[in-house]
Formats: sequence, C-alpha cells, structure tokens
Amino acid sequence: MKIALVGYGKMGQAIEKIAVERGHTIALKIDLDNRNDLNETKLAAIDVAIEFTSPHSAFDNIMELLKAKVPVVCGSTGWLDKKEAIDEYCLQQQGAFLYASNFSVGVNIFFELNKKLAQLMAHQTEYRVKMEEIHHTQKKDAPSGTAVTLAEQILQNIPLYKNWVNHSTNKAEELEIISERIDPAPGTHKIRYSSEIDDIEIIHTAHNRTGFATGAVMAAEFLKGKKGIFGMNDVLGF
Repeated sequence: MKIALVGYGKMGQAIEKIAVERGHTIALKIDLDNRNDLNETKLAAIDVAIEFTSPHSAFDNIMELLKAKVPVVCGSTGWLDKKEAIDEYCLQQQGAFLYASNFSVGVNIFFELNKKLAQLMAHQTEYRVKMEEIHHTQKKDAPSGTAVTLAEQILQNIPLYKNWVNHSTNKAEELEIISERIDPAPGTHKIRYSSEIDDIEIIHTAHNRTGFATGAVMAAEFLKGKKGIFGMNDVLGF
C-alpha cells in the first residue's frame, strides 16, 4: 500500500517503521511545515491515510482527505464533538473512515474487559468506581481519548453514573477520572471498584508506542478498498 502519514511526530515515526516492516510505502508525509501538500494532487496515488495530529487540526485534515477520496484512519483525540459531521460527510462522499481512541490490540481487549466488568458491577451499589490515567507531558488532551472511551463504557452500563469529571468528586452520580502527565510514560489506564470489603482493579500499561503503531497499520490494511464508518472492533473481529 501507499500510505500518507498526516502528522509526523513520535507516533508518525513509529507508524512509519512498522508500515515499512510490513511491506508498505510511505508515499507522503504531512507535518506543520508542509500542510499545503494535503491536497488532491499530492493525494491522488495514496491508498490510505493515517492521521495522528492534534485536537485543533484533526477535523480539517480528515475533511481534506475525505474530499480527496482517500480512506482515513484517525487516531487523534480531543475533537469528537465534530465526529458526527465527519461521519455524515464520509457517507456523502462514499468514502471510508476508521476512528479509534486507541489502536493497541491490548487496549481494545481491555475495552472489552471494561465493558464486561461494568455489566457485572451494574447493580453492586456498595462499590465506588474511580479511574486514573497517566501519559507523557506532551499529551495535549486530558483526560485521554482512551480514558473517555473507558468512562463512556462505564456510564452506558452502570445506571448510577450520569457523567464523568476530570477531578476528584464526592458526588455519587459522577465518575471520577484523575489525569497525570509524567515523562516518559506512554500510557497507563486504571479502573478501580472499591468497597469497605475489597477492591477490584483492572489496569493496562503500555511499555512503548509499538502496540499503537502496529494497530494503526493493521487498521489501514483493513480499510483499503472499503467504504463506510469503522472502528477497531471491525479490524479485530470483536
């Protein structure tokens, strides 16, 4: 495949390494210095684009790629208030779009564990749920997209909780998420159910960016030649 990398920071470089190892070509790299190269002429020969940028630029980047009829794999977080517009435009264009808050296979298994545990704990009102997430100091959004996904899964399955907050709270209906930014942590997510009798805890800790990069390339391989809206559940067959 000929891949366009939109965003060439540490994550983009990790994706490049995995993509080349898997036999693909990085035909275009877009960063702050050459944003104007994100146009239909430069994108004409691209099979799939992988977009990892910032909350402020992701929406415009995705729209440009879909306009050019390029399938898009997006891992940027912090912009999901506009995702409905992206989905609608993708379908209008008969394009292909795959978003994930986290592309790691391990994290997506963790998502499934989180949903199942929340379902089991739905009516165990003696337990209080709290979340913690740790990332490196360059992480621009807090809580992380992964933490938001985990929190939304808990809200969908435990009736007590009505919303999440990114600070300590004593309100029964609020799900607490505590965010820390510590170098060089790639990412840790912890969910704890606590009662006076015991604690139940699940944790995912990333050791490096390889898992995220591998999952993103797998998603690009999956998306080539398809049309529609997809997620990592589709890639992994969950």
